[in-house]
Amino acid sequence: MEKALNSGGLVGSAVATLRPERAAAEGFPGATPMPPLARAFARQFAALDLGTNNCRLLIARPIGSGFRVVDAFSRIVRLGEGLTATGVLSDAAMTRTLDALRICAEKIAARKVIAGRYVATEACRRAANCEGFLAQAHEEVGLDIEIISSREEARLVVAGCAPLLDPRIPNAIVFDIGGGSTEIVWLRLPRGPDGRRRPHILGALSLPFGVVTLTDRFGGAEVSPATYRLMIAEAMAGLAPFERNHRIRRHVGAGKVQMLGSSGTVTTLAGIHLALPRYIRAQVDGSMLTFDQIAAVSAHLAGLDFDGRAANPCIGRERADLVLSGCAVLDAICATWPVGRLRVADRGVREGILLDLMQA
Repeated sequence: MEKALNSGGLVGSAVATLRPERAAAEGFPGATPMPPLARAFARQFAALDLGTNNCRLLIARPIGSGFRVVDAFSRIVRLGEGLTATGVLSDAAMTRTLDALRICAEKIAARKVIAGRYVATEACRRAANCEGFLAQAHEEVGLDIEIISSREEARLVVAGCAPLLDPRIPNAIVFDIGGGSTEIVWLRLPRGPDGRRRPHILGALSLPFGVVTLTDRFGGAEVSPATYRLMIAEAMAGLAPFERNHRIRRHVGAGKVQMLGSSGTVTTLAGIHLALPRYIRAQVDGSMLTFDQIAAVSAHLAGLDFDGRAANPCIGRERADLVLSGCAVLDAICATWPVGRLRVADRGVREGILLDLMQA
């Protein structure tokens, strides 16, 4: 069974199909494996996103104007753990990440990928020893990983999420709350000669903090109401110059702005709001959250201790100390631009890379 994903959540440009044994782990709908002959002739592309918190891989083949996912991998590696204090990647974090990259390289080789792009983001942009680490990854794992700019990261997020944007609304705020940075993009959606709207980036902001770096600084296992307010205040201060430059609130007031969030924070909150027994990507990607619903889930999580957050099947112990930092940044975004509702995207950099490769 195949599912396509777009703004309606049913039919669109990105079709997600995985082997049954990978489907549950990735949250994609299960599917019958491709026949061997079909696999032999399918052009397959790979995209790897090495972030501050996660190492994520997608392998896909073209279908129509989009693609079908044939394999995927995601692991929390916390590459940027402790980076704020030391300025370098720790030995333990690099070891964890190399282990994950080996699995990615094995999958890429097994799938006979014809083209791929493998990128690293904020942790590697900031770490003094990242060039050495990436050289080690090339030597030991065989992957050439490039460090991309925050601007390129924002472009890829927009490209990956574009099918979820509502063509009836002329402007959009797209954001990605990452592990080491938070990307904010202000878009216009002009109509082309064919009448379709295509995203045009008017401005982009990269805040130098995300869920890992804020948790390193403020703590995550126990977060007091005062600490939570401090994180919100810091995020709002970072957003204020961008608002002054682009005057986005006036467009919000006129009802001409939509908001789309691509990050573990928003997908987690959507899963919790939907009361999912486990994280199910097909139900989260493309879903809608009102700001009242976001506030209710955030307040609920803030009232739980670490074990209470860890017990939620959409969070787990690996992310229970990170989720409140993400909620604080999200609260700041919602307060700065009171659009009123948010479309949730479980897609981003990897999907943008795949579309680039296939269109090229």
